[in-house]
Amino acid sequence: MSSVAVLTQESFNEHRSGLVAEQAGAAGAGPSGAGDEEALPTYKDAFPPLPEKASSPDGTQEPANAWTSKIRPLKSSVITQVFHVPLEERKYKDINQFGEGDQAKVCVDIMHKTGAHLELSMAKDQGLSIMVSGKLDAVMKARKEIVSRLQTQASATVAIPKEHHRFVIGKNGEKLQELELKTATKIQIPRPDDPSNHIKISGTKEGLEKAKHEILLISAEQDKRAVERVNIDKVYHPFITGAYNKLVGEMMHETGARINVPPPSVNKTEIVITGEKEQVALAVAMIKKIYEEKQKNATTIAVEVKKSQHKYVIGPKGNTLQEILEKTGVSVEIPPPDSSSETVILRGEPDRLGQALTEVYAKANSYTVSSVVAPSWLHRFIIGKKGQNLAKITQQMPKVHIEFTEGEDRITLEGPTKDMQMVQSQMEAIVTDLISRMDYTEIIVDPKFHRHLIGKGGANINRIKDMHKVSVRIPPDNEKSNLIRIEGDPQGVQEASKELLELASRMENERTKDLIIEQRFHRAIIGQKGEKIKDVRDKFPEVIINFPDPSAKSDIVQLRGPRNEVEKCSKFMAKMVADMVENGFSVSVPIFKQFHKNIIGKGGANIKKIREETNTRIDLPAENSNSEMIVITGKKENCEAARVRILAIQKELANITEMEVSIPSKLHNSLIGSKGRFVRSIMEECGGVHIHFPTEGSGIDTVTIRGPAEEVEKAKKQLLSLAEEKQTKSHTVELKAKPEYHKFLIGKGGGNIRKVRDSTGARIIFPTVDDEDQELITVVGTEDAVREAQKELEELIRSLDNVVEDVMTVETKHHRYFVARRGQVLRDIADEYGGVMVSFPRTGTNSDKVTLKGAKDCVEAAKKRMLEIIEDLDAQVTMECVIPQKFHRSIMGPKGSRIQAITRDHNVQIKFPERLDAPGKGPAIAPAVPLAEAAASVQENGEANGEVLVTEEAATPVDPAAHKKCDIIMLSGRKERCEAAVEALKALVPVTTEVEVPFELHRYIIGQKGSGIRKMMDEFEVNIQVPAPELQSDIISITGLANHLDRAKDGLLERVKELTAEQEDRSLRSFKLTITVDPKYHPKIIGRKGAIITNIRTEHDVNIQFPDKNDENQDQITITGYEHKATAAKDAIQAIVDELEEMISEDITLDARVHARIIGARGKGIRRIMDEFKVDLRFPVPGAADPNQVSVTGRPELVDEAIDHLLNLEEEYMADVIENESKMTYMKPPGDRSASSMDDGGRDRGPSKGFVVREAPWQTGTEKAPDMSSSEDFPSFGAPVAATAKASPWGPKRF
Repeated sequence: MSSVAVLTQESFNEHRSGLVAEQAGAAGAGPSGAGDEEALPTYKDAFPPLPEKASSPDGTQEPANAWTSKIRPLKSSVITQVFHVPLEERKYKDINQFGEGDQAKVCVDIMHKTGAHLELSMAKDQGLSIMVSGKLDAVMKARKEIVSRLQTQASATVAIPKEHHRFVIGKNGEKLQELELKTATKIQIPRPDDPSNHIKISGTKEGLEKAKHEILLISAEQDKRAVERVNIDKVYHPFITGAYNKLVGEMMHETGARINVPPPSVNKTEIVITGEKEQVALAVAMIKKIYEEKQKNATTIAVEVKKSQHKYVIGPKGNTLQEILEKTGVSVEIPPPDSSSETVILRGEPDRLGQALTEVYAKANSYTVSSVVAPSWLHRFIIGKKGQNLAKITQQMPKVHIEFTEGEDRITLEGPTKDMQMVQSQMEAIVTDLISRMDYTEIIVDPKFHRHLIGKGGANINRIKDMHKVSVRIPPDNEKSNLIRIEGDPQGVQEASKELLELASRMENERTKDLIIEQRFHRAIIGQKGEKIKDVRDKFPEVIINFPDPSAKSDIVQLRGPRNEVEKCSKFMAKMVADMVENGFSVSVPIFKQFHKNIIGKGGANIKKIREETNTRIDLPAENSNSEMIVITGKKENCEAARVRILAIQKELANITEMEVSIPSKLHNSLIGSKGRFVRSIMEECGGVHIHFPTEGSGIDTVTIRGPAEEVEKAKKQLLSLAEEKQTKSHTVELKAKPEYHKFLIGKGGGNIRKVRDSTGARIIFPTVDDEDQELITVVGTEDAVREAQKELEELIRSLDNVVEDVMTVETKHHRYFVARRGQVLRDIADEYGGVMVSFPRTGTNSDKVTLKGAKDCVEAAKKRMLEIIEDLDAQVTMECVIPQKFHRSIMGPKGSRIQAITRDHNVQIKFPERLDAPGKGPAIAPAVPLAEAAASVQENGEANGEVLVTEEAATPVDPAAHKKCDIIMLSGRKERCEAAVEALKALVPVTTEVEVPFELHRYIIGQKGSGIRKMMDEFEVNIQVPAPELQSDIISITGLANHLDRAKDGLLERVKELTAEQEDRSLRSFKLTITVDPKYHPKIIGRKGAIITNIRTEHDVNIQFPDKNDENQDQITITGYEHKATAAKDAIQAIVDELEEMISEDITLDARVHARIIGARGKGIRRIMDEFKVDLRFPVPGAADPNQVSVTGRPELVDEAIDHLLNLEEEYMADVIENESKMTYMKPPGDRSASSMDDGGRDRGPSKGFVVREAPWQTGTEKAPDMSSSEDFPSFGAPVAATAKASPWGPKRF
């Protein structure tokens, strides 16, 4: 490390004053008064008159004056040039295409590329005139583009000497680019390694001529120039250049040639002269003359000068050598720095060598080098903070250089001999003083603890440094040293050493623990944006918790800190993980797809209730998914509770039984099959029962079957049969058949495939929608059974491949049934019977022949099915079901879903009548009927078919006993099916019941904006009618299906119980009490940002209200809540008040200059003091009567401690303030006079006279000086001024 002495303001002023004194002495010889007067400018020079607008009467122009001569005419930045392309040089000569062919496209492209504007016109001679407007560079670029793209190109070559090529190219090719732009040509210059001297030019004829001319001009100019190289011994170069290069400069000025002398650092003897031939010849003659003279007259002497003193002879940037050369005309030759020689050679006139030698020795001995012994650890204390200590010395002796070398126990001093003794004594005194009162120690601490000693951002080590006023050096990691060095005051060193060793000892007691936590839990522990791990870190602030990087896929979480805290944190996090594992239990519940909507409930009411009450997450499959699994996640016991409730809903809705079958666990995988194919085939065959196998590896043999009783029994038999086959000897074969044959192979209700299975004993599994291979059929069983089944299936498939065509007779009245709804019935037949094609005759042909085409067996089966349908159609009856029209909407259900279910289950058609507003009137559409209802159109099988029943106007009196047409629902189908459908319709008619609920609870049942009552109606699928408020009735009506009413009534009564309990609780919570507290204590009770009062409110669950500004009782605080909690909150506030009343307040005087230091950045310092001593500090506001007065409030003993601490801080900070102020005095010039009132020599110039001119109008005539405050003499721009005949000192007025 080194320190460099700096030139200070004082030393600079001292140096400058010496120079100014000399100048002042020289100037003082002449008379000052006359010179000052003559130096003043004249009025016309300072304020030249403006030119007159009107020309002189004789027509001559007014002579130019100072204003007009300085004003330059403004030039437009946009220029316009016209280029002419002769007919013979035009590229595009087809006149018919002018303005629209390639020529126009080229022009548009040029405009886009250059930004210039082009206008084309055709001359009489069929030449092309192009007007180009734009900025100069844009016009030149456009011109080049026009020439190259619209004009035919020619080429030519021009030969010039090879050495002139570089002048054509110019610096960085700029000259060549300029030439090409100027002449609109392309110029190709041969490469340097090409011996050719021919330059090729391509462009227009005009451009070629211009380019050739310019190139030949450049070459001709270079022919006139000459270059001369003269070899002169290096030792004579200083005589040719002269001191400070003055002589060579004079020669260049005199001859006009350029002379290049190599610098002293370059070991070359060649001097290069360039310029005109005559100039070069003259310069060479002058140089040779000097050289010959010096060679003849100059002699040398050699002297020995210490190597260390050579730099003083050379001087900064060689200035001393130049100075000796200028004074004596002698050149001093110094050996190079890398040479060990100490010989210095002086060369010059013999009579001048003695004087030069004296100068050399004077310069060599003008500086001295010495050293001061000082331990290296003391160096920075000697330098001081920001070099303050050294600055005191260097300000006095600015020419002395003080250098500190890191690791060496000495300080090097270098400077003028006369100053060295004083500087050395001062430095030795500083070193002695520091050694007497400073100390250091080294402690050994394991390097692994170093960064913990330093702390985050150096917090720990900086605190120790500031507290003990010491310097602590902790070695960097790359040194791998365990030595920590502490330097400073002996007591501070001892205390800092003790504290650091204690910290290190405490860290040795630290332990690091690796906690194994599965990576899937890491994000959950950290929380979104890290809020959860922050809570853990706040709970264990001494423990450092490190999670692995997610990409590392590691389960190790590292804890580091004090042993006990690490153990506590480890247990806490282990518990967190255990809770997550417990809450992460998952179970899948198979629920029949048709019951999923019941599990969800209206508006999600059922599923939401189960989730909230069991505290689980319940995920249902998407509507378009074939999955029946509902996944429940949470704690194991909660998942079981949710599972039981969901199964209970299913059981309530259908006749579901559950059976357990014992099958050896080793067979489970084979029974399930690949991707569950075997078990899925059993579930599908047995009416969609659910078969649940235990978890793999659990060793449990129990398999659960759930579903309708009959289907469960059937599934049990098949499962046991399959298990028996697997235990004996199972064989598997795969067959292929087109997917459209599968339904026919399976048969209606699985009849065909059941026959094959019963006859052979083999199980046949067809692919599901999710399987990749839709043609694959798997046969499983014993080898013989599989072979038989395979044979039968192959025969069936072969017969299906045998396509036949058959015809059957279907009466035309039944045609519409088959082709209705875009042929849905025919599509169903095709799907069921191997893709058989059924063709009905076109409408209007009156033909009853229907064609069937497909596999023979499929055609026969389809034919049989169509005959069954026709038989059903012939056997159909029509039946009426009378239900009041007001219930029709409820019976239909949302989007007609209930009616669709009845038509599907009972295979009947249902027609709803048109809705009427009043009896006897024609059909009218009810305005509020949803689309799903039968309103303007009739609903058939739950869907609109467009048939409208038109009622006739009543011409005769209506029988009161007769049913209204709008109440009659028509059913079509077989008699027994229609009767069953009528019963199903009547079961959907809603009924009403009444529940008594106290009137005052009605508004709570309705809820905010009806949300409460809506939720109940959605949950129980009923309509709840609350009486209007003006009726004051307690009766609430519930309307809905009979099986829903009981649940809705129970739910309503349960809600009434909850509301009653809430009313009682509200009454208990409304207990109020008041406490009288002096308003001056209110801010203390509230706390910073309401922290204290919020804590009381939260802890006691009460509401605490402070008085408003305008309240009469400013000392009353109101507490509302449960009586015992309000009393506890009152006691807590009273305890704070009692503590505040014990406090005292004292005023102390602290110098206002240290207030900012005590308060600290953003109040950190004052907050730390208030937290440490539990007191309140109040500093004076700006403009206070006593700016030094500070108030301290708190308990008496704490106030005294805080005051002592503040006074100590004041004493410490005041020392810094005084030191800074003393430094500031050195930075200001002495005295109160400003720099502007001093002349260059530091003398007082007296009061300023302002700006003074000679020969002003008010001095030569009778006019007075213009009045600065007068608006007439100094008018504002645009302000009207009254006309006056009085002449102005500024000349004639023009406004």
